[in-house]
Amino acid sequence: MRVTSDRSRRSSPSVRTRLQSSLPAGLRWRLTAWVAGVLVVCAVVVFFVVYQDTGSQLEGEIDRDISGDTSQLLQTLAPLSGQSAARIRAVASNYVRAQPYTATSTLLFVLMPGVATASNHPEVFGASQPQPGETGGEQQLENADGRQLAVPRLGYSVAPVPDVGRMRIYEERAALSGVQVIAGAGEPLALVERAQHGVARAFVLAGAVVLVLALLASYLAGARVSAPLRRMAQVATRVDAGDLGPRMVISGRRLDEVRVLAEAFNRMLDRLSEAFASQREFVADASHELRTPLTVISGQLEVLAAQENPSAADVTRVERLARAEITRISRLVDDLLVLAQAERTDFLRIESVDLRPFVTDLWDGLTLTADRQFELGTVADGSLQADPDRLAQALRNLGRNAVEHTAEQKGLVRLDVTTLAPDRISFEVSDDGPGIPVHERERVFERFHRTDSGRTRATGGAGLGLAIVRAIAEAHKGTVRVRDTPDRRGVTIQLVLPRFHSN
Repeated sequence: MRVTSDRSRRSSPSVRTRLQSSLPAGLRWRLTAWVAGVLVVCAVVVFFVVYQDTGSQLEGEIDRDISGDTSQLLQTLAPLSGQSAARIRAVASNYVRAQPYTATSTLLFVLMPGVATASNHPEVFGASQPQPGETGGEQQLENADGRQLAVPRLGYSVAPVPDVGRMRIYEERAALSGVQVIAGAGEPLALVERAQHGVARAFVLAGAVVLVLALLASYLAGARVSAPLRRMAQVATRVDAGDLGPRMVISGRRLDEVRVLAEAFNRMLDRLSEAFASQREFVADASHELRTPLTVISGQLEVLAAQENPSAADVTRVERLARAEITRISRLVDDLLVLAQAERTDFLRIESVDLRPFVTDLWDGLTLTADRQFELGTVADGSLQADPDRLAQALRNLGRNAVEHTAEQKGLVRLDVTTLAPDRISFEVSDDGPGIPVHERERVFERFHRTDSGRTRATGGAGLGLAIVRAIAEAHKGTVRVRDTPDRRGVTIQLVLPRFHSN
């Protein structure tokens, strides 16, 4: 963790500020704002529908009333066919006066050419007198509006009526033996307007109460939903500060998105802890492996420099030691580079490998590197989709590992290549060395790991060979493991790769 502590200290204030300022309060308020917005939109839509439906229903009732009154008025005048217009007006006047007009009743009227309008409220047709406090000009304007009502407008219409307001009017024409009669009826729309205003007031009051309650409920719900996220932000803040210890506390058995997120978050922190621990161990081991040869070189150079006239033998000896240690450093750096490249997508260059000649040539080359009893056992015929260079590197590492832990001249190193399934191939490298304890078999593939028995630093390796084998196997979607040998002697390491095609 010390490797990245400076970077963490530089980046942590801004990260903590963003986590603390945006997540805990912002989520609750955003949820509340969304709920408020949805409620307002829904309330406006419902209000518009109810408002219009209320007006339509009341206007429909008014239309039925005034059309019925008009039909009844015409039926009363129908027997007067053939009578004069004055006679018809007189009968119509008697009929409409029998139904006095009030603010909640129906306006009845009959229009005929050449005679005055017969109505139960004649003042609205331009014959009203000035009211107290009303000027003559205002009265003239009202009478002018009233005279517009005497203009025939058949069917349904809405017109402004002096001292009444907007009125729904229905007019129907009838011919009584040459006399054109237009009968009509009208009702004020004040009732409709009052009903719609009542709906509006009710919606405003009820909507305000519902909106306040909904906002409160959504805020509390948002606070409850975001509580685990706030705790997660607090944990993330501590992790960003360098403390990898805290974890999310998971309570209850209910499986929901927050629980899944918390569990995934804890697993991520576990992997981070393991990665940082592995990184610290890796850096420490790499530093130790590099420090050892550098110390040897430095010490030998100091010894050589302390002599005024070093002999040629001393110079040769120091040169030989320095070259050996430099070779060891170069091999270590190359191995570290391979492990670093194994995580890249272009680590492998896959092509078809003809297995038998590939294995034969590789094993023949390996037999020249050490004085051991090399055996090449069964080799399956077929082709393998793999990176030949990386596969050769893995097999050489397995061979060198076996060579390092077997006796010279008499030590046995054997390779068998067999099929496990129609599309899987097994490479088994076995030796007759001291073997690997059972409890160490999983760890031998870790970086810089050595077993406690014969596999020590004295053999010259840095403990990266088998780690490279595992990296190459995993890059090929394969596996590598330690197997028991039939006679319980030595060790067998099995490398299994897919994408094999048998001949």
